[in-house]
Amino acid sequence: MNTTTDRFHPGSLLLLVLAGMLGFSATTAGSAIAETLVYIGTYTKGDSNSDGIYVCSLDESSGELSKPRLAAKAVNPSFVAIAPNGRYLYAVSEVPDGGEDSKGLIAFSIQPDGTLQEINTMSTGGAAACHVAVNPSGALVGVANYSGGSCAIFPVLRDGSVGNAIAFHQHHGSSVNPRRQQAPHAHSINFNRDGTQAFVADLGIDKILVYDINLRTGAMLPASPPSLSMPAGGGPRHFCLSPSGRFALSNLELTSQVTLLRLGSSKRGQTNSLDLVQTISTLPEGATVPGNSTAECLFHPDGKFAYVSNRGHDSIAVLQVDESEASIKRVANISSGGQTPRGFGISPDGYFVVVANQKTGNVVSMRVDRKDGSLTPTGSEIHLDAPVNVRFLRRD
Repeated sequence: MNTTTDRFHPGSLLLLVLAGMLGFSATTAGSAIAETLVYIGTYTKGDSNSDGIYVCSLDESSGELSKPRLAAKAVNPSFVAIAPNGRYLYAVSEVPDGGEDSKGLIAFSIQPDGTLQEINTMSTGGAAACHVAVNPSGALVGVANYSGGSCAIFPVLRDGSVGNAIAFHQHHGSSVNPRRQQAPHAHSINFNRDGTQAFVADLGIDKILVYDINLRTGAMLPASPPSLSMPAGGGPRHFCLSPSGRFALSNLELTSQVTLLRLGSSKRGQTNSLDLVQTISTLPEGATVPGNSTAECLFHPDGKFAYVSNRGHDSIAVLQVDESEASIKRVANISSGGQTPRGFGISPDGYFVVVANQKTGNVVSMRVDRKDGSLTPTGSEIHLDAPVNVRFLRRD
């Protein structure tokens, strides 16, 4: 997989001309043509007519999205993650039953045409698996179980399949919101840059749990300290690292806020601390939006700005990031172009944001202003029932 930000390679034209002279089609000479695929996870139950994971392509010059195709059938594949080598995709199947017979984690191989071939499935050990991540080496897959309030680590085998869980941790506790925080609800799992730690945001207990990972065995054990307490009643949902690896964001689902976190380092260069630096609102000053909740948070590849989606206000909050001052500032809220922007993704080259509006069933392409991070609709959108997650794969 190539995630370079170059938008045109001078040698590409020559290769295409040679291919034409030799009678090869564009598909045959595919190694000379960069393609950005967009994978979209959906909900398939309830009123949705979606069938699983969909794929389309992104035009890197215009931001236009192609007509979506079904990449693979799956039940409620609400979150997907792509292996660093670009050969495999892992998805959770968010179902209430998390027993041994459930297919909470699904491994796929990515085919030349972008479709997915199922390799195997594995129980996640807990109900409603809602988030999946692959470690930087591609050797481990982590899963967070929302209703189960737990997390697990799985090994990736040579063929891309997932083996039996190496580690499983059941969370315990509650917090102040009587409706949403009576029990633990692990909502995401993310690895640090070298894969030596994992961070699990638990909405139910208002904590980011920190685990140390043995890179040789894959064992995952509570770090010291084992967690960072977040603002009471906030409900940390997702977590994302800055490109530098020195800072992170976690959006608070229940209070429409986002927190800036600082990662400390030991003499060996491994992360060993996590500190809360700042908490701000993701809504315009003075705005009152009953029932609003945040969903996704992501840093832009430049590291100068970041984004958080608001469900209810139906906007993407644009944040300025100043790592030298250890601060973030909300500078704008851009309409998501639909209702209930659940998830979004940023193209590898940093020029586009693609937003999945769950309620209105439209996936909207927006252009990024590289100076200030603001977003402008490209005019391109596609339609799917209950789209909830967007991830990119750029390949040459």
